[in-house]
Amino acid sequence: MSDADAPPAASSSTADAPDADEWDDANRSRDDHPTGGDDVYASEVEGKQYRGTWYLPLRYDDLDEAPESEAYPEQGTGGSFRLADLPRVPRVGHIVGPSAIMLGASLGSGETLFWPVLTSQFGWAVYWAFVVGVFTQFVINTELQRWTLATGESIFRAFARVGGYWPWVFLVGGLVSLGWPGWAAGAAQVGATALGVSGSVSVLGVSVAAWKLVAVGLMAVIWLSYQVSSVMYNAVEVFQIGLLFIAIGGTMLLVGVTGSWIELAALPTAVQSVGRLPDGVDIAVFLGGLAFAGAGGYLNLSQSLWTREKGYGMGNYQGRVKNPLRGDDPEPIERDGFTFRPTTTNLRRWRGWWKVVQLEHLLTFVAGLLLVAPALMSVAVRYAPGTTADALQMWLEGVVPVVGPVGTVLVFGILFVALFTTEYAIVESFVRNSADALYEAYGREAGWDLPKLFWRLLTAFCLWGVVIILAFTSPFEGREPFFFLVVGAAMSGVMMWPYTALVLVMNTTRLPEHLQPGWGRVLAMWWASGFYGYFSVLLVGTTLEEFGLAAFQTAPTVVGSGLGGYALWAGYLLVQGYAVARSATGKREAAGTVPEASEASGRFS
Repeated sequence: MSDADAPPAASSSTADAPDADEWDDANRSRDDHPTGGDDVYASEVEGKQYRGTWYLPLRYDDLDEAPESEAYPEQGTGGSFRLADLPRVPRVGHIVGPSAIMLGASLGSGETLFWPVLTSQFGWAVYWAFVVGVFTQFVINTELQRWTLATGESIFRAFARVGGYWPWVFLVGGLVSLGWPGWAAGAAQVGATALGVSGSVSVLGVSVAAWKLVAVGLMAVIWLSYQVSSVMYNAVEVFQIGLLFIAIGGTMLLVGVTGSWIELAALPTAVQSVGRLPDGVDIAVFLGGLAFAGAGGYLNLSQSLWTREKGYGMGNYQGRVKNPLRGDDPEPIERDGFTFRPTTTNLRRWRGWWKVVQLEHLLTFVAGLLLVAPALMSVAVRYAPGTTADALQMWLEGVVPVVGPVGTVLVFGILFVALFTTEYAIVESFVRNSADALYEAYGREAGWDLPKLFWRLLTAFCLWGVVIILAFTSPFEGREPFFFLVVGAAMSGVMMWPYTALVLVMNTTRLPEHLQPGWGRVLAMWWASGFYGYFSVLLVGTTLEEFGLAAFQTAPTVVGSGLGGYALWAGYLLVQGYAVARSATGKREAAGTVPEASEASGRFS
C-alpha cells in the first residue's frame, strides 16, 4: 500500500501521539489494522506497508514541541521539532528501495564506464581504489540518512538549519556536475550503434546526428514515466528495480559467454598495489572513478530524500512528493520535522532502525556493486587490455568486435540499460534534490507548492537535456558522450568533499548523544572527508595548470607543488583540521548527557 490511506504504524507508547479521539478523526476506518509484533519490531502485516511508500499523517499543530535541551536535536536557525514516537522497526526486506535506486545510478557510470576503462589501462592495480570508494560511500550515504531517519527532515532542510546559503551552494554544484545529459547521450550512442543507425537525419531541414534523436527520445520516456504514479518516488523505484534485474542478469551471462571470469583469478594481486596511484593516470578520470565507485556527488544527497519518501523512521510522518497532475490530495512536507523522547522503547527502536537501514544499503548497494563491477572489469581486461580509447569507444570498438554474436548482443544490451538506468536516476536525483533545495532555501517562505515545483523542474530539466544534446558541438565531436561524463564525474568528486565534512560536523554537534554516530563512524567520516578532499585538490591544481597557471601545480606527495599548489594544500588541511576538531569536540561534549543513551547504540552506530 503506498498512498496516504495506508494503516498507521502500531506503537506501544502513545504519550507523544494524538489522543484516541484525534487519531480516529484523522484516520477513520483504520482501527481494524492488525498490530501484532512487540514494542520494538513491527509485525509482518505492518512491515509490508513499507514495500510501497508509507506516509502516516499526524495532527502536526497538536503535537508537543521538543524543548531546547541536550536530549533533542539542535534547532539551529529553524523552529522546534514536534514530539512523536519513533515507528516500530520493519524487516530489511520490507524497506528495500532507496539503495536500489542508488545502485541503478551507479551502474552506468563507474561500474560500466570509468572502472572498466581504468582497469583495462592499468590492470587490477587500481581495483583497491574502487573497493575503498565503495565502502567510503557506504559510510557517507548512511550518514546522509541519519538526520532524516531521526527527524524526518531532508538533508537540505538540515543544511538550511546550519546556514541558509548551504542549499544554494549544493544546488549550483549539482547543476554543474549533473546538468549534462551524458548518460542519455551514451545510451543513445550505444543503441544507435547496435541498431546500425548512423550518420545524420534531416529534421525540419536541419541535419541532426541519429544518436541525438535517440537520446531525445530517451529523455521523453523518462519524463512520461513519472506520470504513471500519484507518488513520484514510486514510479522511479519500480522502473529502477526492473532495469537492475536486466543489467545484472545480462552481466552475469556476459561473463559466462566470454569466459572472462578467468581474469578474476588475478584479482588478489591487487593487494600489492594498495595506496599507489598508477603512473600516467588521468586525474579527472580517476577522480571521476572514485566519485562514481557508487553513485557520487549530488546523487548521494538523494539518499536522504528517498529515505523520507519511503517512510523510514521519523520520515514516516512527513509527506511525499505527489504528482500534481493526478489530482490526489497533497501531503505536507512540514518545515520543522519530528523527534522522539529518549525512552527505553524509542532508543531500542532507533537501534533497530539504524541496523536495518545499514543492512539495506549493504546488501543492495554495496553487494550489487561488488558483484557487477569486477565482472565488467574482467571483460575489459580480457578483451581490451591497454586501451587508449575512452570508455564507450573501448566497449563499442574494442570489445564488441571480438566477443562473438551472443557477446555482442549482451554488451549492447548491458551498456544501453546501464546508461539509461543511470540517466533515469540522475534526472530523478537532480530534480528531487534541486526542488527540495530551492523549496527550503526560498520557496517555502514564498508560498511555493513543492509537488508543482518538482514537476516543473522535471519538465525543465528534461527540456534542458534535449537542448544540450541537440546543440552541443565542439572539438570533441565524435566523443561528446564520454566528455559529458568526465566533466560531470570530476565535479561530483570535488563536490563530495565539502558536504562530507559538513555532514560529519552536523551529525556530531546538532544531534543528541543517542542519535550521534559512534566513534568508529566518526573515524570513517574523517577518512572520507580527507580522501575526497585530497583528490579534489589534485584535480583543481591539475586543471588550473592546464589553463596555464603553472604556479598551482599540485604534486601527489604535496612536496614539489607550486606556490599556488601549496596554498591549495593549506586550505585543504585547514578545512580537514576544522572538521576533525569540531566533530571530536561535539562527541566529547555530548557524552553522558542523555540517560540510557547506550540503549540506542550498537555495532557501527
